[in-house]
Amino acid sequence: MNVFGVDIGGTGIKGAPVDLDRGRLGAERHKVLTPHPATPDAVAGRVKEVVEHFGWSGPVGVTFPGVVTDGTTRTAANVDESWVDRDAEGMLADLLGLSVTVLNDADAAGTAEMSFGAGRGRTGTVILLTLGTGIGSAVFTGGRLVPNTELGHLELDGHEAEQRASTKAKEDEDLGWHHWARRVEKYLAHVEMLLSPELFIIGGGVSRKADKFLPHIKGIRAAIEPAQLQNNAGIVGAAMAAADRGMHARTAYVA
Repeated sequence: MNVFGVDIGGTGIKGAPVDLDRGRLGAERHKVLTPHPATPDAVAGRVKEVVEHFGWSGPVGVTFPGVVTDGTTRTAANVDESWVDRDAEGMLADLLGLSVTVLNDADAAGTAEMSFGAGRGRTGTVILLTLGTGIGSAVFTGGRLVPNTELGHLELDGHEAEQRASTKAKEDEDLGWHHWARRVEKYLAHVEMLLSPELFIIGGGVSRKADKFLPHIKGIRAAIEPAQLQNNAGIVGAAMAAADRGMHARTAYVA
């Protein structure tokens, strides 16, 4: 079964059909740059470009880097403030002429990793953290998602954590892997103190380079693993959400 997933990030917007039987992309993903300013209309235009690249005509799942409730975007930390309280789901559905499901980007990535990746089979508390333009988080306990946790905005050294431990912070401050890993370690220790997970999953594009920084992280009791789906996890999770929406709709119709 193929469903389309789109992952909106602070620097890029990428998407592809997803084979949900295997939890893998069904074709090479297409990526475009996130517009600046990242207003709803500008971003929606890029999402349309990604979807039309494949000539897609079925359901679409779309991730968003912020809190999403019932298809409405509630925060906008790394995109334009005009996203706040925007009916993103309705806007994208009207533009694409397709069924659209919108959800938090880290929640999507975490859902994919719990089903097909590093979190598969885990029943305790699992926290996925996407390290990128900001820090996204997805928290699972007993295999169930606690949505919209946004742990990247916890305070760390007098700043929001994502201002200190995101990959953007690494690049902006030209930090070496070891120096940056110490910041990530301090952040993980803070989250561990609050929630005591059994596993941290490190996602985002930097997960492809896990060998460069994870060995430098010491003193964390929880297991730490890179996301197995790497930076495609958000696309896969978005497609899963769209398929789940369709399944619920069909069940309700039959009932």
